[in-house]
Amino acid sequence: MKLIVVGATGLVGSEVIRLALRNPSVASVVAIARKPVPAPTNAGPEAQTSKLQSVVLENWTDPYPEDVIQHIKDADACIWALGVTPTQSKDMDFAAVTTICHDYTLNALTNMTAHARNPFRFIYTSGVAAERDQAKTPPFLAEYLLMRGRTETAILEFATQHADRGIEITVAKPGGIASPGREAIGAQFLALVESFGHTATVHVSELAAAMLDQCLHGVTKDPLWGEDLVEIGRRVLREGDYLR
Repeated sequence: MKLIVVGATGLVGSEVIRLALRNPSVASVVAIARKPVPAPTNAGPEAQTSKLQSVVLENWTDPYPEDVIQHIKDADACIWALGVTPTQSKDMDFAAVTTICHDYTLNALTNMTAHARNPFRFIYTSGVAAERDQAKTPPFLAEYLLMRGRTETAILEFATQHADRGIEITVAKPGGIASPGREAIGAQFLALVESFGHTATVHVSELAAAMLDQCLHGVTKDPLWGEDLVEIGRRVLREGDYLR
C-alpha cells in the first residue's frame, strides 16, 4: 500500500508514520507538510525508514503542483490528521480555522482522487464533539464544532458523488488521546467526553493503528467512535508496537 499522511508533524500523524514504517504491508509513506518531515527516531529496528517520502506543500487551497502530484500518484489511501484543535481555535481568526480544517481537506480530496488508485481510502481525523446536524447548537465552541461537522458531511458527500471511482471515506472521532509523556487528561474533560456516550480516551497508537487498518483492509463503518478505534487498535497492534 502507498499511503499519504497529512498532518505528519502532529501527535497523531507522527504516530501513523511510525507504525506505517513498521508495517510490511505499507510499501511507501508520503508525508505532506509545510516543512520537511524527518523519519522518526523511535520507530525501532524493524522499521524501514527508507519508505518515507517527505513532500513540502506551500499552497494548500490551489491545485497541487506537479512535483506534489508525482508523489501522490497511484496512492492507495490517505490518513488526514491535519486540523486546528478546539483549544487552538480559541486564539485564531475563525475564517483561518475554517480554511485549514475545511478548505484544505476538500481541496486535498479533489487533488488526491484525481491521481490515486481505485479504490482510494480516505480516513479523516475529527473529534467526538464535532456536530454534523447543523440544526443543533453545541453547548460550547458551537461555531467550531458545527464547522467540523460540515466538513465531515462534505467529505462523505464527496465519496457518494464519486462512487464510481471507488472512493471510501470514514471519520475517526476519538475523545481524549492518551500518549506517553503527555499531560494527563483532566477529570473534567473526561467527564465532558463521556457525556457524548462514547469511550472517553484512546491511546494514540490504537488510534493510528485503527486508521491504518481501515486503509489496508477497507472502511468498515462511519464514523469510528472511540470504542471502535480502541477495539480495532488493540486487535491489530502487537505489544511491541505501542508508543512508549
